[in-house]
Amino acid sequence: MSDSTVHAIAGAGGGIVSMTLTYPLVTISNRLQVQKDKTNKEAYKNGLDVVRKVIAKEGIAGLYSGLDSALFGISLTNYCYYYFYEFTKSVINKAQMSTIESMSAGAVAGAATVLITNPIWVINTRINTRNTSSPNSRPLSTFETAAEMIKENGFKSFWQGVMPALVLVANPIIQYTVFEKIKAKIAKTRALTSFDFFLLGAVSKLAATSITYPYIVVKSRMQLKQSDNVNERYTSILDGFRKIVKYEGIAGLYKGISSKIVQSILTASFLFMAQASLVEYVAKLLTILGVRAQKRI
Repeated sequence: MSDSTVHAIAGAGGGIVSMTLTYPLVTISNRLQVQKDKTNKEAYKNGLDVVRKVIAKEGIAGLYSGLDSALFGISLTNYCYYYFYEFTKSVINKAQMSTIESMSAGAVAGAATVLITNPIWVINTRINTRNTSSPNSRPLSTFETAAEMIKENGFKSFWQGVMPALVLVANPIIQYTVFEKIKAKIAKTRALTSFDFFLLGAVSKLAATSITYPYIVVKSRMQLKQSDNVNERYTSILDGFRKIVKYEGIAGLYKGISSKIVQSILTASFLFMAQASLVEYVAKLLTILGVRAQKRI
């Protein structure tokens, strides 16, 4: 079994740990991102208001709505990303990649991951932002949500938002390039600790999310069921940007950014720390099981 697979399995495990620890922040960010009308009495004012209203109407469980699909999604996303990233690195076959090579590896890994996992994140966004406060509404499971999407718009609905998601491949490209460059500089002076990986994850994700956040907002909205109102229906990435700025101002592109940055930084920090710790354990386990020859990662 290849080193790429070992890193992929460790990445999937790290993703599960990080998503479980930070999921309420995902809920807060998602609900603020997709909110278009702030004048409605039910509208969320800020992150704390989201927490208060969600708990009041849906209970604590409301903050974890869609966690099952998110855990499946993050494990598959990280498995794919780490597999293709490490595989591309092995093809480049350099101990120290240049910035362009690192960005190329990130682009290949990111594009492959988006195309494979987009349906999962569309389902998760639908579940996570579903209004369950009305009497006739109830939380839907992952499979019920998928069935509802197929019934309403066919299988094409699973690929809503795929174009902005592909544009957002820039996010992990920036993240992993910053991560690799800082890691290489530290590694020249001393061995990296788990806390180093935690901090590297935070710094690299802060850079990536701050730059790409407006696209994240557009992607989230395009993954929702599109409104019949022409002013609220986005036909493309540029159309999404245009309508958000027109009806909500520039600030509309940054809704939920504070909770998103906190969530992204913590998720990335826990992910990098857990993945780095799990690599050796995964390699040893696969060696013991006889599916991998003994060698050092």
